[in-house]
Amino acid sequence: MTPAEMARLHRAAFRADRAWSREEFAQLIEAYGVRSFAVPQGFALTRQIVDEVELLTLAVHPAAQGTGLGRRLMQTWIAHAAGCGAVTAFLEVAADNPRALHLYESLGFRVTGRRPHYYGRSPEPAVDALVMSLALSPLPDP
Repeated sequence: MTPAEMARLHRAAFRADRAWSREEFAQLIEAYGVRSFAVPQGFALTRQIVDEVELLTLAVHPAAQGTGLGRRLMQTWIAHAAGCGAVTAFLEVAADNPRALHLYESLGFRVTGRRPHYYGRSPEPAVDALVMSLALSPLPDP
């Protein structure tokens, strides 16, 4: 998926938040440790540094939300990260996003922190980000 396609899909998926630009996606996918997992209606963008892996963003087109696509992208990312030696996965999610919170909790993520007023929602008040973590089980040594 190209940076322009990512930006279009991100804009459709995150109408209440500032969508990321094509330029931001282009810079991110060139950065060290960044990987994308993409299908036609969604993508996950992640970054692994040593044994920690972070979900930078997960975007699913509104027409495909609720179909299990986000779950499949997350499961693919988690399995890949564990196979690459990551021992901890983490992400940030808006505290007012119950669908995402349910998905992440159902995959074993637990709230481990809070970033107050992280997501701007002008003209509405900013929303806290919840930091969620998951302990991964790396593949055993051969």
